[in-house]
Amino acid sequence: MTISDGAQRIISSLEKAGYEAFAVGGCVRDYIMNNPCDDVDITTSAKPEETEKVLQAEHIRFIETGLKHGTITALLDGENFEITTYRTDGDYKDSRHPENVEFVTDIKEDLSRRDFTINAIAYNRSCGYVDLFGGKEDIENKRIRAVGDADKRFKEDALRIMRAIRFASVLSFDIEPETKKAIFNNKELLKNVSAERIFTELSKLLMGDNVFQVLFEYRDVIAVIIPELEPIFNISQNTKWHIYNVWKHTCKAVEQSPEDLSLRITMLLHDIGKAYSKTTDENGTDHFKGHQKISGEYAKTALERLKVPNEIYDRVMFLVPIHDMHIGTDRKKIKKWLSKVGEERLRDLIEVKRADKLAQNPQMTEQELRNLDITQSELNKIIEEGEPFTVKELNINGNDVKALGFKGKQIGDILNALLEKVISDELVNEKEILLSYVKTYQTEL
Repeated sequence: MTISDGAQRIISSLEKAGYEAFAVGGCVRDYIMNNPCDDVDITTSAKPEETEKVLQAEHIRFIETGLKHGTITALLDGENFEITTYRTDGDYKDSRHPENVEFVTDIKEDLSRRDFTINAIAYNRSCGYVDLFGGKEDIENKRIRAVGDADKRFKEDALRIMRAIRFASVLSFDIEPETKKAIFNNKELLKNVSAERIFTELSKLLMGDNVFQVLFEYRDVIAVIIPELEPIFNISQNTKWHIYNVWKHTCKAVEQSPEDLSLRITMLLHDIGKAYSKTTDENGTDHFKGHQKISGEYAKTALERLKVPNEIYDRVMFLVPIHDMHIGTDRKKIKKWLSKVGEERLRDLIEVKRADKLAQNPQMTEQELRNLDITQSELNKIIEEGEPFTVKELNINGNDVKALGFKGKQIGDILNALLEKVISDELVNEKEILLSYVKTYQTEL
């Protein structure tokens, strides 16, 4: 294993001072999997004050980031390295944090408190890999397995439930049976975890390559953190447009979405209103009239509870209520959409509609998918050719209109009317033509 020069310098300095030190956790796992490793965490037999003395002697800057839990952050070569003393954890009374920690000198005790075997591997150049729980074998077999008693691990820290299914999504690993059983048995403990922590793990899960399988298989876990989803788990869709029930369609739509968190959250929530809008006609065909607006209302509740960042909240809340609206392939209509919502949001809507269609009946959506490609192509041409779709892109401005004797609200009304004429190709976007039109048709405007 090759670790960064900075990490090696810290490990070597601690060893030179008579202590043990290893790279540990995710960076070791990622190296074994030939994945890039951004952060190197270090574990050591040195107590925090001893680690500080070693760093001071080596003129390495550090910050006391978590002394209570034995953690110091070293700052070296533009990188941050968390250095934590070997420890065992006390009781977890809140299903999240240990009441106390005890520093120890045996790395086995430290590794045995960790969540999953794939994260309980240590490495240094002197000893090579320290793999006491079969983590390397589990990586080879693409398996997520708790260290020791899975039930105990999740009762200690309920966030590990989200971490387990996040790893299953991101790494495309399976969760072994005992660990899986313990996840479902302890899922309600997630209610004790902060919304911020939950959202961080959910965000990573949604971006995983194996997101469909994880959402579909662990729906009851997802329902604990987003209970608004539970009503759609068993809602059938007896319509020519669909081949899946609402939940399976939702999972497929997330999978088909671009790797953009806001869009994946949109697809996760886009159809939650179907549980409250379903009707079935005399022919046995299902309908979901008005589900878009209802979905928006429930999405709002879920997003607020998860405390999502404002930028994500705004994008999702714009898209969910309009995800079924027709855009069309006509250039004039596309420019009207651009004028109404702007380029970025129109591109978002196209991607949402594409993901939605890709999760429907392929025998019915081929033409609609082709139309979305045409819409996107026309949108690209409009942008490339600089065709106006907002007032600021007109070759006339408020001062020009004001100079003709108009004032106040009249100026804005005139500019908007001119934009409509330009978008519909009734007027050419040239200053003299626009001014002439204002002069000649003042009454109409």
